[in-house]
Amino acid sequence: MDKIFKTMFYICLGSIEYLATTTREIKVIEHTWDKANHFIAFMTLYILLSLAYKHLSVWMKIILLLAFGMQIEIVQSFIPAREFSLLDVVADSIGIAIGIVVYSLYEKYRRSVTKASS
Repeated sequence: MDKIFKTMFYICLGSIEYLATTTREIKVIEHTWDKANHFIAFMTLYILLSLAYKHLSVWMKIILLLAFGMQIEIVQSFIPAREFSLLDVVADSIGIAIGIVVYSLYEKYRRSVTKASS
């Protein structure tokens, strides 16, 4: 199962990198609220990263994902019609925080189901 989650994580990571740095106009992306895109993307990344790499600490996952978010913003500062935005990093951080809560609730539920079936 870890391989499936790792594959999903890297597909998601690559897709987000492409969407964040492409110069093509993608109507679905352009017509949504930008901060919601960041929030959803980083919440999803946190959950997939947690499922794929359970041995990483919460802090390590936060650092890795925030570094990825900063990398996107730095790259965007060099792309015409894009710009560096600290508000995007804030939206990434909120997405990560909600991802932590969602993943924690999932783990709590999974442990209670496993314990009950034992």
